[in-house]
Amino acid sequence: MALDGRIYVIGGMGPAGDVGRTVEVYDPAADTWQAVAPLPESLHHVAAVAVGGKLYVIGGFRGGGFAPVNSVYEYDPSTNRWARRAPMPTARGGLGAGVIGGKIYVVGGVTAAGGANVGVVEVYDPATDTWERRAAMQVARDHLAVAVVGDKLYAIGGRVALDFGRNVDVTEVYDPATDTWRRLSPLPTPRSGIAAAVVGGRIYVFGGEEPAGTFGENEAYDPATDRWSSQPPMPTARHGLGAAAVGDTIYVLAGGTSPGLSASDRNEAFTPGR
Repeated sequence: MALDGRIYVIGGMGPAGDVGRTVEVYDPAADTWQAVAPLPESLHHVAAVAVGGKLYVIGGFRGGGFAPVNSVYEYDPSTNRWARRAPMPTARGGLGAGVIGGKIYVVGGVTAAGGANVGVVEVYDPATDTWERRAAMQVARDHLAVAVVGDKLYAIGGRVALDFGRNVDVTEVYDPATDTWRRLSPLPTPRSGIAAAVVGGRIYVFGGEEPAGTFGENEAYDPATDRWSSQPPMPTARHGLGAAAVGDTIYVLAGGTSPGLSASDRNEAFTPGR
């Protein structure tokens, strides 16, 4: 997650299923890393966003298993401290989130290992520390990518019930003004465990996994035309990765290089052509 020109990598799961509280910050200008205050608890498959100069880490799974949580943690870079905020109404992991108008829209996820997916949309207002329920996604799923362009939220790809053998190509857009969802052109390569970032009004979707292997795909969606295009693939195919844009460059970080439990320290940068 990018904030003030720096990228935060938060928690996550290691190759042996180990989960840490580590938070590291990457400065693209200096090409250096720094450790900051760790998460209050060990979490993986969280949603993380930046708003109002602070980071918010929402939901996910606790420890080395797949027990969903509804926790909300706020990080203030100016004090290097974490604080607990009002819990999310629905505990879930493998979810996605985006920011529109200073509010955090949290979508999808799964409620337990092998359990039911939820299409539920819950909105958090950092100014009042309160939650409200909005219209659910049309297709409930987890391990999806979420991106915001303008005043719309896009939910892309994902899987059913934590099973990367059941990847989907669904692309949906949410309009908070009308509280409605609409289906769009599908993701060309069905995949999950993906990451997305926005540059120049287009959404770039990276990586993913399936039983046969990991994806190096980089596919771009243009909301103005409702069309997808193939882009230069990642040098290292992986899943469970993160992507964040700083300026016109997207940094694609970490992720597993083989399906299931795996991990890497990769940091690869992509600058879209104009």
